[in-house]
Amino acid sequence: MHTISNKQIAIVGGGPGGLTLARLLQQEGASVRVYERDLHKDVRVQGATLDLHEESGLKALEHAGLMDAFKANYRPGADKMRIVDQHAHILMDEQGSEATGAFRPEIDRGPLRKILLESLQPGTVVWDSQLSSLEKADGRWLLQFRNGSTATADLVVAADGANSRIRPLITEAKPFYSGITVVEGAVYHVATALPYIDQLLNGGKVFALDGVRSLIVSTKGDGSLAFYTGCRTDADWVKDSGIDFADKDQVLAWFRDEFKDWDPLWQELIVNAETPLMPRPQYCMPPDQTWTAQADLTMLGDAAHVMPPYAGEGVNMAMLDALELSECLCDERYTDTGAAISAYENSMRQRIAETATLTLEQTEALHSAGAAQHMLNLFNDLPGQA
Repeated sequence: MHTISNKQIAIVGGGPGGLTLARLLQQEGASVRVYERDLHKDVRVQGATLDLHEESGLKALEHAGLMDAFKANYRPGADKMRIVDQHAHILMDEQGSEATGAFRPEIDRGPLRKILLESLQPGTVVWDSQLSSLEKADGRWLLQFRNGSTATADLVVAADGANSRIRPLITEAKPFYSGITVVEGAVYHVATALPYIDQLLNGGKVFALDGVRSLIVSTKGDGSLAFYTGCRTDADWVKDSGIDFADKDQVLAWFRDEFKDWDPLWQELIVNAETPLMPRPQYCMPPDQTWTAQADLTMLGDAAHVMPPYAGEGVNMAMLDALELSECLCDERYTDTGAAISAYENSMRQRIAETATLTLEQTEALHSAGAAQHMLNLFNDLPGQA
């Protein structure tokens, strides 16, 4: 008998982690609802292509019975990588897993979300449900949403991201600023809007580095690209800068100043970007955090362990969280949900401490002298590399 038998489970957040958990729990017969703040399933999913790893993201999809769907939707060749300097001179041209024999598949966020959504029972996801409060009522959780609706649940899982409203109910630990702020943008119809950058990308990703700043550009299957500038700033730079990130002229003026010794071709990213661009100060939860497990409340993904994106582990860790949490909740060795959640959280914290430390080291290295050589060394150490 599962610890979650006859319990109503609420997952707050419909990202890859939350949807993977819903799928895995439904496979075990659990009663699950996912509450997602997006208005509907067809909202455009932002962000760069995802690199799913065999020991985490792909492992979760395998257990969810979704590998066939994944293989029908991933993008062969999208894991090709070029490292360039600020003048777009190519320092490394890595031809991807098809050339090396290592399987490092990439998939766009939209198709991944579609695969997960279509695997769920009808009505599982309740759209337009942005959480405003969570409190106990008659021994159960009462969820209240900004649209005025409410729901109740016996067990709540926070999958609501870096700015989780639920995390403070679990731990007093707060994320700290990593020192790096990203400005994220998207350009559509890249082949016609940015032909030179499109050629440089060659269907994959480009890391442009100068030892202080970074610029990561990634193709997507719909003919668009996503890009992320990375700069050292104060924690309050977004507010203190006075930049209106919906005003392209203001963002371009900042970029021309901040990246003034870079080739002007990179400015075309800003010129052709959709507005608003999104500034994102990069935060990380303390690697050594701990808390006391609760019997009816837990968290996964960025809600539990937000970290900068420079090691490519965020979505992978969220999906592995989902797998490990589902396995603990459905493991008959645990006599109650409190024991199951405690086992999951202890394992998750231990795993994340190592990943967060590695991610912070990577973030520092990519914005320090020798950044390009650091990246070259990383790729030379990959399986299948000469």
